[in-house]
Amino acid sequence: MVTGENTQMVPTENVCVADEEKILCIVRDMIDTQCHGVRHNINLPASTTVRDLISQVAQQFGYVEDTIGVTYEKQIGAEIHEVNLNENEGRKLCDICLTGMRKHNFTITEKEGTLPQKTESGTSAGTSSSTSGISGASGTSSSYYNGASTSTSTDTCLAYPESYSYATAVIKSDTGYVGLVNQAMTCYLNSLLQTLYMTPEFRNAVYRWEFDGREEDMAKSIPYQLQKLFLLLQTSKKKAIETTDLTKSFGWDSSEVWQQHDVQELCRVMFDALEMKWKKTDQANLINNLYQGKLKDYVKCLECGNESARLDTYLDIPLVIRPFGSNETHGSVDEALQAFVEPETLDGNNQYFCEKCNKKCDAHKGLKFVSFPYMLTLQLKRFDFDYSTLHRIKLNDKMSFPGVLNLNHLIEPEHSGSEESTTSHTLEESSDEGIDEGIEIESSTTGPSSENSSLSSEAAANDKNAKTAGAKGPYVYELFSIMVHSGSAAGGHYYAYIKSFKDGLWYSFNDQHVAKITYDDITKTYGGSSTSRGYYSAAYTSSTNAYMLMYRQIDKQRNKDFIQPENFPEHLKKALQKLKDREEQEIRQRELDKSTCKIKVYYFHPREKRKMEQKLEVHKDKTLKEATEICSKLFCVDKSISLDCCRLVKFDEYQDTLECSFEDEDDTPMGLLLGGVKQAYNFDLLLETKRPEQVFQEYRPGGVTVKLYVADLQNDIIQEPPISVRAYHAQTVAEFKHMVAEVLNVSAAQMRCVLERFHNDLKFLSVPNKTLKTEGFFKSNKVYVEYSGEEDTTHFTHTHFFRLLNRHQNTIRIHVNLPSKSVVEDYLKSYSRHEQLLKNAITSLKSREDSSTSLEIRSKNGSDPLDEGISDTGSDSEIYFELKKRTVSLLGPASSPSGQSSSSQYTSNNADFKSEENWDSDCDNDVMITKEEASKRYFHIVHNALDLLTKQRNLTVLVDKRITLGAFKKELEPHVGTSSDNFKVYRVYSNNQEFESIRLTETLSFFEDGKLNIKLGRALKPGEYRVKIYQLLLNDAEPGKFLIDTIFAKGMSVLESKKLIIPEIKEQCGIDIPLERCRLRKKTWRNPGTVYVDNQIYEDEVHISANWEVFLQILGGPEEMNTTSQLAIFVRRWRPSTYELDLFQEVILSSQTVDDLKEKISEISGIPVEDIEYAKGRGTFPCDISLLEIHSDLDWSPHVTSLNSWPLYICDDGCVLYYRDKTEKLAELSESRKKELQEKENARMARGTVRSSCSPRKESSQNLHR
Repeated sequence: MVTGENTQMVPTENVCVADEEKILCIVRDMIDTQCHGVRHNINLPASTTVRDLISQVAQQFGYVEDTIGVTYEKQIGAEIHEVNLNENEGRKLCDICLTGMRKHNFTITEKEGTLPQKTESGTSAGTSSSTSGISGASGTSSSYYNGASTSTSTDTCLAYPESYSYATAVIKSDTGYVGLVNQAMTCYLNSLLQTLYMTPEFRNAVYRWEFDGREEDMAKSIPYQLQKLFLLLQTSKKKAIETTDLTKSFGWDSSEVWQQHDVQELCRVMFDALEMKWKKTDQANLINNLYQGKLKDYVKCLECGNESARLDTYLDIPLVIRPFGSNETHGSVDEALQAFVEPETLDGNNQYFCEKCNKKCDAHKGLKFVSFPYMLTLQLKRFDFDYSTLHRIKLNDKMSFPGVLNLNHLIEPEHSGSEESTTSHTLEESSDEGIDEGIEIESSTTGPSSENSSLSSEAAANDKNAKTAGAKGPYVYELFSIMVHSGSAAGGHYYAYIKSFKDGLWYSFNDQHVAKITYDDITKTYGGSSTSRGYYSAAYTSSTNAYMLMYRQIDKQRNKDFIQPENFPEHLKKALQKLKDREEQEIRQRELDKSTCKIKVYYFHPREKRKMEQKLEVHKDKTLKEATEICSKLFCVDKSISLDCCRLVKFDEYQDTLECSFEDEDDTPMGLLLGGVKQAYNFDLLLETKRPEQVFQEYRPGGVTVKLYVADLQNDIIQEPPISVRAYHAQTVAEFKHMVAEVLNVSAAQMRCVLERFHNDLKFLSVPNKTLKTEGFFKSNKVYVEYSGEEDTTHFTHTHFFRLLNRHQNTIRIHVNLPSKSVVEDYLKSYSRHEQLLKNAITSLKSREDSSTSLEIRSKNGSDPLDEGISDTGSDSEIYFELKKRTVSLLGPASSPSGQSSSSQYTSNNADFKSEENWDSDCDNDVMITKEEASKRYFHIVHNALDLLTKQRNLTVLVDKRITLGAFKKELEPHVGTSSDNFKVYRVYSNNQEFESIRLTETLSFFEDGKLNIKLGRALKPGEYRVKIYQLLLNDAEPGKFLIDTIFAKGMSVLESKKLIIPEIKEQCGIDIPLERCRLRKKTWRNPGTVYVDNQIYEDEVHISANWEVFLQILGGPEEMNTTSQLAIFVRRWRPSTYELDLFQEVILSSQTVDDLKEKISEISGIPVEDIEYAKGRGTFPCDISLLEIHSDLDWSPHVTSLNSWPLYICDDGCVLYYRDKTEKLAELSESRKKELQEKENARMARGTVRSSCSPRKESSQNLHR
């Protein structure tokens, strides 16, 4: 709101109250958590004071009047601003509330951070007087979870307990427990963390651990962040706390929280990470002591009774719900555990070889539990794979579980004699993939009372005692955590039902919401339904069911209670105090922020000629003068410009307009001037400065902003930056000129003003008495000013002023990166040699008798053969340069394109469509010769820099965007250091991708403030192709190594191309290749293909295309491949006795028969022909296969006589064959040797695998930095 605008509504005196305008006030209580969302409607006259409104609200809601705060939600456009009514008690409602609105929203808040006080009755007027305690199934919880209407005013409001404080009031649950905020899809993490927190032994152990590292390492320490999180869960007064610090210690980035994982997998990974961090500490064996059990994997002979077994350890037990191939499901955990230890009978073809019986016998194979852990984790395998639909499914079948679980009947004592080996056993379960559906539980708050249906502490204790009274053995467990999954196999939501060991009650921990639950809620997690629907029943039943169960062993000696704050270790007390201090600091900062105006301030720096930006943070009680002083220091102008020469004005940065100035408001508080403290303002501020003798112009609302650009005809430039002035639509052109003259301190007599209404739309302001509105001024305008008086203004479009403006409007700034001078010099040396070799090759082509591909182009009016080539891709033909010479002689020396900067341009009729990729055919004989441009386009270097590290040169160029690319390249010639024929122009886009610009006749209009890279390399001539040469390395992990980029010509022979590239490879790569040992062959991705023989001709016999790639193979001896009828095949020997593969060898076959192949293999290997077995490799070159699979997986020695028949189909060069000696026996590998070989093979195959850059999305595995 601009000061000076009177928008107040003052009621007239002696108005009848009945006739006075009413304001409907809808007041909502955000203080009392028990009455969360209660609203009252109060209809008050518009003349009511704010003080009376607060009194009415306090009475209606049962608060002491002077202890509450009330805010008004003032909606301006799409934004809602909160107005603190306690600061405006003397004003009337009509002054505060917006006009034209039927309803006005008010909110009860704390007053200055202090908790409001209730009246003695403790209840709100008009509400129920019932103050009965809220059970675990309270109506409040039901309303909250089920999204009940918040407009009711009949909910019960309870008095605050003595320990209540507002820092915890509106947020902390009445259960006393704190929730965890779901970052995005971290519900699975939250449910696991709450379970671990509610485990006394685990929480106490985490508390006992002390961080002894550096303070900067705390953020990366998982145990420290877990300890801090548990500390906040126990002591925080908030409703929910963040887990971001913990996930950052995992090493997760922001994308990890958007990926939902399996809670059991996360549990495993977190335990591994904690074990790594707790090494050599008192907690080193914590995970194993609490969660690790032992089981025996055995095979028992049914004839002699001999048993072979080994011990394995486990952290959780996976329980199958529906066995594979079965229609029946296990109905309870007891049944699933019994099935888990049920042995499998090995009989028939699957008999077990008993060493004692020395024969194959029937046997039992299975698992037996040796010991159970203190904390027992059961994973219910609800996710399965449907082989009929080939999709993952979730099994929602019913599986009940007891509150007390006796496992003593499943135990088998551990005997050291039966142990063969002890290995770490890992049970993997694929994690769920998809989106977090955010499904919440339905609290049974409308059911029976807590006395009848909730599982109370006493009932739980009696049930436990009853079941353990007759138990024999130590392994009796009580259920304390149920991790629930709600959703499908494609995605869902995790939350946890956890039993408190403190009071024996069950609670739902659903992200930030914590509530008491009933026993009925627990039974609902069994899954299934009351009626059976057959095999597909799971598709029709509830998708909310238990997924992971945690039990604690009932052991009076081991069962612990939680450590209370008064018994915290000393290091934990210090950490707690540190957290409290930080929280208090945050509260103080929030209070300070409520009184701080934060707004952007801009300043146009006169020397640096740019707009600067700062963020002004000023207390709402600071005056405008004090704020101006702060801004002058922010922009460092306080020492050079006095405070009297500075002022702040209202500014719209988005539209770049001046809104208004604050006249005579130096002592006005900023809070009042800016319209209060807000989250964001819909305007900005601008710091203006002036000369001491100058007077600030008053900016009244409703004006227009004009940016003045001064034209300097003498220097032929437009001065920047522009000067902003305020004008008004009612002003005449003469008045506007007079105002501009005062600002510029010049005479208005000879002043010429030109308005730029739109781009390239200039209007000369020549009529003095016309208003600015008539001339077409908008809210923001550009005006060019010239006051030299040197020109006649009769014909404006013929003046120097107009030409300067026309050029200025079409001038763009381009940043050009040039190669270093040394790179240019090296290129020119190699280029001259390459051109000479290419010229010799073309000369030899012309001398051939059968040279049907000789280039012979004749012009329309003559028959002179022209041998010159095209200079630039996509613009000029070969004949063009010969004609260009003749044209230059006709135009005279002034337009000759010499080595100096020039803008001369030439075009041909095929310039618009010829491109580098389309030079497959000869150019048209019809050539149109056009004269060069009538005028030279503007080209000016404003910045020339050298990168000291790379020696790359950087130019900043101001250029007329109407210049063509060809002329632009001509202008760059002296700066690059070579002619435009020898470099190419690449446009760089915002993502740093670059593309070559090849159309020389196109203008630079699309390069608006762009970036260009200049690369060396000449453009192609007709019949030429760019070729990339790769060296073929048969026995390397990456078979193709890039060597050079070169040019081949149509009609060139393979031999001539070899002579062309060998010197280039020697110069650029340092590889000296004898001509007789150089071979070129087709390259298809990684695969080496057809071998090219010396007498083959490109285009005629060897197909060549744009951006062609070929392999260069350095042979071990002279070339044996002389004709295209021969066949070159790669072979490798497999040695089964040593599990080794020899290196690649190549054989040249004169005929495509198996006999010829075996003879060649026999020659290089020494294996008799009759003992040779062979198999074709699979996949792409080099056709890798594991050494453990090659002997059995390949199709060895197929019954064929010809190589080009099934299943070989060897018709081209480059195929891979494996061979072996059939008399060589396969070695028998020990387990250790097999494991070692498997690891090496996995590493080798991984190195040789080429991964696709584009793959379907799938869930990534859990990863915690250790």
